[in-house]
Amino acid sequence: MGKKYKTRYQIPFYECDVNHNVKLPHILSVALQIASSQSVELGIGDERLLNDYNLVWVVSEHEITIKRLPQFGETVEIETEPISYNRYFCYRKFRLFDAQGEKIIDILSTFVLMDYDTRKVHDVPEEIIAPYGSEKIRKILRGPRYRPLENADSTLYHVRYFDLDINGHVNNSRYLEWMYDVLDFEFLKHHVPKKINLKYVKEVQYGHDINSRLEQEGLLTKHEIISNGSINAQAITEWDSI
Repeated sequence: MGKKYKTRYQIPFYECDVNHNVKLPHILSVALQIASSQSVELGIGDERLLNDYNLVWVVSEHEITIKRLPQFGETVEIETEPISYNRYFCYRKFRLFDAQGEKIIDILSTFVLMDYDTRKVHDVPEEIIAPYGSEKIRKILRGPRYRPLENADSTLYHVRYFDLDINGHVNNSRYLEWMYDVLDFEFLKHHVPKKINLKYVKEVQYGHDINSRLEQEGLLTKHEIISNGSINAQAITEWDSI
């Protein structure tokens, strides 16, 4: 196991939904920021990674298990731990604890290193991963098998300037927003996600149009983000009633 890094975070009003629950895409953004803060503390932050190696971290997959979502004004402790890596993939855990120390959200994220100019995946240099103290493994941790959606409802979105992050590609949380935005308001008001598998397949480009596609069977939803005829992201979500 790797070096742990943790911080406290108070849920702000402007990132909560009509039920006063934190918006899940916001929690993903905060988690990634905390991972970045750990990298800076270990001397291998994003700026050094780009300047010295021309590389950036990119998330390829999330597996999110939710006991409950924190609410407006609640202070949670967010812990991250880079647990293992192989030649191309690095695996990191994020855990959210409430004030009583109970774990309420568990996230397993898969990262790759991408060349900033070519946008191609780069193998993991040992000198970059060594400061994290994570275990080297041979196994590739895989999520569920995603199948293309056949009878999906589709909604069109345009990729805007403020959808981009500091690396010039669409912010990871934006994909989840597009996926959930197509769900019915009453469904979202009376349900919360309990398990999410989210896979990023291909980068969405600025200025392009995307289609957010949805298939729903009761409390199970399947999602696709598509642009220019190609799948950019896929997700499967299990929901609970509230």
